[in-house]
Amino acid sequence: MWSFIDEYINYIKVGACVLLGCIVFYSGFHIGNNRYVEYKASVEATAKEQEEKIKSIRSQQELVNKGIQNEYEGKLAALRNYYGGMHINPGSRSVPGISPAPKGADAETAYPILAGQCAETTLQVNLWQEWATENGLIK
Repeated sequence: MWSFIDEYINYIKVGACVLLGCIVFYSGFHIGNNRYVEYKASVEATAKEQEEKIKSIRSQQELVNKGIQNEYEGKLAALRNYYGGMHINPGSRSVPGISPAPKGADAETAYPILAGQCAETTLQVNLWQEWATENGLIK
């Protein structure tokens, strides 16, 4: 009986080495695959968290933008109403007989217009700064 084993001992050794190699390969594959599956799940969870964070930031920014827009429209209407009432009615003055050649724009009517335009620009800058500050605080 030992003679039978002696004849095939080299085949048995090769078979055992192949079996051992397969076991080592499968265990290495299994461990690597488990690590990959865990990594993939963590990446998906992180991506979902990031999407939720982005949705939250976008909704907060929309609220800030809508609030600033409503504030701007209200204040702009008030400014236009205030500075629109400052226009001087040139027809209420006495009319001279012969008028001299104009030296430039009529300053009395230009100043309220200029003041209104400056107030609108100042309002835009102030609200832009407020918008930038509020959007910078959103995280």
